[in-house]
Amino acid sequence: MLDKVFRVLSALLGISIGYLLSIQILQFFNLSDLQQQGGAGFLGLALGIICFFIFPRITTYFKNVGGWINKRLQTTPVQDILAGIVGLMLGLILATLLIHPFKELPLVGSVLPIVTNIVFGYFGYVVAVSKWDDLLTLFTRSNKDKEKGISNSQICKILDTSVIIDGRVADICHAGFIEGKIIIPMFVLDELQHIADSSDTLKRNRGRRGLDILNRIQKELKIPVSIIEEKEFDSLEVDSRLVKMAQKLKGMVVTNDYNLNKVCELQGVPVLNINELANAVKPVVLPGEEMLVQIVKDGKESGQGVAYLDDGTMIVVEGGRRHIGENLEVLVTSVLQTAAGRMIFAKIKSNDKAC
Repeated sequence: MLDKVFRVLSALLGISIGYLLSIQILQFFNLSDLQQQGGAGFLGLALGIICFFIFPRITTYFKNVGGWINKRLQTTPVQDILAGIVGLMLGLILATLLIHPFKELPLVGSVLPIVTNIVFGYFGYVVAVSKWDDLLTLFTRSNKDKEKGISNSQICKILDTSVIIDGRVADICHAGFIEGKIIIPMFVLDELQHIADSSDTLKRNRGRRGLDILNRIQKELKIPVSIIEEKEFDSLEVDSRLVKMAQKLKGMVVTNDYNLNKVCELQGVPVLNINELANAVKPVVLPGEEMLVQIVKDGKESGQGVAYLDDGTMIVVEGGRRHIGENLEVLVTSVLQTAAGRMIFAKIKSNDKAC
């Protein structure tokens, strides 16, 4: 019912506009008043009928435009929005100053200001957004390489699924090692929800853990967290969408995924790897050091046993397979450091068992 009312109103508006415009146009022809009134009425009625039938398409179009604008506002940095507003205002002011002498021209005098304002407003917006950094550098006389002067707290951090499920990111944020705005893409949240709804118990627990970690980050930490819906790269995989989103927002990807880490490095996207941070703060173990460990399982190679430090570092003990479940003193022989973690190789110090 409401739709029909709006369609009738749009038809009446079309009749009014068509009638007024027709009167203005028909004045230039040598017609009588009756002919002008009749012609204007006919054209107004025709425009009203057209408006009545195309009104649904117009509303659908404006809904799509509104949705597109809303999506762009969510993914566009604030500085670009401010730059666009400033550029638009400057373009309109310049257009008004330039067109003022031509307002009195016949025919084009009433149309030229509209066209000029649209053109100059658009170019003002585009130039301001694309050259905002250069304009700031010009007026503030700062260094040309301005990006190097941006502090870490001004760069947004985009979390991927693996680092959310891992959970350590919440403790790292709480400790103050991650600053700035945290962004969680909507497609990452959807992936977490899908994992949490899995029929597999392990996957379901991991997904629920990830959702709990997000809830903790939002409620307990004093860091701004935003969930952004980004559909521009829907056809790409999750990792590729993360990289594209980071490039668009000029942000950093926070992950503990080795492959995603390499992809970000290849495409020049800054990345924070939680595993690398954990490895950096682990105690240094040097060959020749002694330690007391408990063999918990057998290794891949024959005779090997595996133990773990408190931080989860794996220790491969030669000849430790027959001592599973026992505490042994071992001697470190070598340390293997990779982006995925640290692995320690050791051998049994002596045949004496340590209790």
